[in-house]
Amino acid sequence: ALKDGMRVADIGAGTGFFSAAMAQRLPQGWVYAVDIAPRFVEYLSQVAANSKHRNMTPVLAGHNAVRLAPGSIDLAFLCDTYHHFEFPRATLASIHRALRPQGTLVVSDFERRQGKSREFVMKHVRAGKTTFRTEIEAAGFALAEEVQVAGLEENYFLRFIKR
Repeated sequence: ALKDGMRVADIGAGTGFFSAAMAQRLPQGWVYAVDIAPRFVEYLSQVAANSKHRNMTPVLAGHNAVRLAPGSIDLAFLCDTYHHFEFPRATLASIHRALRPQGTLVVSDFERRQGKSREFVMKHVRAGKTTFRTEIEAAGFALAEEVQVAGLEENYFLRFIKR
């Protein structure tokens, strides 16, 4: 549900796959490609500089904050990132501050189910969807919907609204 003119943060941007796609989709908008790894942010800076889409800013996040200005984004997007949060309460608070009123938080992450999920997921992902949803709601977000996405067999896709 991206609309041109939106300001979006791809949190845990990595190599910028989603950031670049969103920048292309939002020519009048802006994308913040946020990551905690300096090497990724350095790489994202090169991608932004060499791209025909000049609407992307790489941001070096901290371990407990996304380091975006208050009220600066309409949407925060996390794909296979939330389970890496070492300080979920503080990080979610920083996302909440960065979002404008009624802003959207989208979380897609690995479904962790005992007896069904791969060993990699069971060892790598600290908790399941229910725990993550509880943490996110406690941080001031309301679940708007769970979207079924074709092809996502091991992942879920949740959309929250800032309260």
